[in-house]
Amino acid sequence: MLTQDRLRAMALELPGTEPGTSYGYPAVKLGKKVIVVWSPKWNAPVFGMDFETRDFFMEADPETFFTTDHHRNWPCVLARPETVSEDWVRLRLIEAWRKAAPKTLQKAHPELLI
Repeated sequence: MLTQDRLRAMALELPGTEPGTSYGYPAVKLGKKVIVVWSPKWNAPVFGMDFETRDFFMEADPETFFTTDHHRNWPCVLARPETVSEDWVRLRLIEAWRKAAPKTLQKAHPELLI
């Protein structure tokens, strides 16, 4: 089962990331950009993504992926820690890192650009 501590450790393995907060929730950031957030209210990680991708994941695996009334209008999905795979989480973290990382950091870590 994914825990807040495990998620944070996974995200902090990515170059340039650091612990932070987003709207008062625990987060990992790259500079001022959020990589991932943990929602204590839902005891679940929140991953940014476009609406189409979010809807795909929620339809493909509704036992794992969901949204809330609060998050419905934001481009993100929540994942149930007891069913989400660490491989899926790792891929989403790398994807978020790629979007947030400046070109110089990306060039220094080509292994994350595959």
